[in-house]
Amino acid sequence: MYSEQDLRDAVAGGAISAEAAEALRAHVAVLRHMPVIDEENFRLVNSFNDIFVTIGAVIMLVAMGAIGEALLPSVSGPSPLSAVLVAATAWMLAEVFTRARRMALPSIVLLLAFVGGTFATFLGLSITLVGDDPANSGETLAIVLVAASALLTAGAAWLHWRRFMVPITVAAGAAAVAATVIALIVAAIGPESEALENMILPLVFIAGLAVFAFAMRWDTSDRERRTRRSDVAFWLHLLAAPMIAHPVFALIGVMDNDAIGVGSAVAVLAVYVAFGLIALAVDRRALLVSALAYVLVALTFLFDRFGAVELTFALTALVIGSALLTLSAFWAPIRARVVEALPGTVQARVPAAGPVPLPA
Repeated sequence: MYSEQDLRDAVAGGAISAEAAEALRAHVAVLRHMPVIDEENFRLVNSFNDIFVTIGAVIMLVAMGAIGEALLPSVSGPSPLSAVLVAATAWMLAEVFTRARRMALPSIVLLLAFVGGTFATFLGLSITLVGDDPANSGETLAIVLVAASALLTAGAAWLHWRRFMVPITVAAGAAAVAATVIALIVAAIGPESEALENMILPLVFIAGLAVFAFAMRWDTSDRERRTRRSDVAFWLHLLAAPMIAHPVFALIGVMDNDAIGVGSAVAVLAVYVAFGLIALAVDRRALLVSALAYVLVALTFLFDRFGAVELTFALTALVIGSALLTLSAFWAPIRARVVEALPGTVQARVPAAGPVPLPA
């Protein structure tokens, strides 16, 4: 099976013409009765060899971490040597399996290992410099160290992006920047402040909106979704979705079983419908997936409240499953209606919409 990236590479390498590639996209769209841009393609596994290489890479990374821990154990926090060995190994493996062989799943795993190892390296070094227990120097200092480590990790992610161009790298860097900003705000307010508990979720929500806006910037630069920029936007949307969904539903009270009532359950469903409209408008499904757990809780409560106790789970699964499958089957025509209702300036910035005509 050939991915959209393979098709782009074939055109760039001169193996096929741009016209032939476009004809193939149109043919596939007609067969599926859905525009290619609505498929939200991203490559994860091309063959079992991707899984095979990933397993080998994970085993090697675990081994390097264990060697580092054995050579330089850490009393508290991550071992800097262990973390730096993991990060360095991930980079070297990426030279082969990402830069040379362009294997998707190993590239994602290696990127996450590099970013995680880099963060653990800086955090471990920071802890070593201030003492075995940074909390002894004050909680504020500990949070500042976390923020500094996250910021340096964002810089490392940028270097990785410049070298390997793995789409998920931008999302990893955005997560590191968001963590840096939130940590610095927490440090400025004071970890022991009574107002802090009520500020964490709003801060996460604002950061989620910022990541969503950043994702849309990448999306609007590739409305036909034919370049790597669309893949970058996919991972950014995947990062932004839980950062937006969780604070909203936590505010409604769906996470507190004692506080949820009929009004809260209905509010959850209303918010989910709003998320659905946004997902249709921007042609991204991440918000719908991130909010599924909260909708399941709300529907389970409603069915239980109105007497369908024995069938609560079955009815909830039936309603959610039917709704998602129906939306998937008719995504293109439904999305066309939603986009038509948007202002002209917004329509010009979201992916083009419209059902694909059935073959004669």
